[in-house]
Amino acid sequence: MIVRIMGEGQVKLDDAHFTELNKLDDELLAEMESGDDEGFRRTLSALLDAVRRLGTPLPDDALEPSELILPSSDATLTEVRELLSDDGLIPG
Repeated sequence: MIVRIMGEGQVKLDDAHFTELNKLDDELLAEMESGDDEGFRRTLSALLDAVRRLGTPLPDDALEPSELILPSSDATLTEVRELLSDDGLIPG
């Protein structure tokens, strides 16, 4: 799967990592629903760190279609709420 982090670029992730990423996505959704801004910032950072750690960066000139787009680390709770669907960031 190709994942784009807004403002950073693309990484390729193996499907084997979805369990870990889905757990973080579920936490992020719960914090958004409760309005927990501090928890949201912490979990968004953890999600992005996991994608960076588990993924392989694609070259800057690569233009692969992204199957998933994640917000940048400085995105606000309100901005991310607008990006999310009922399914969250990571497809189930």
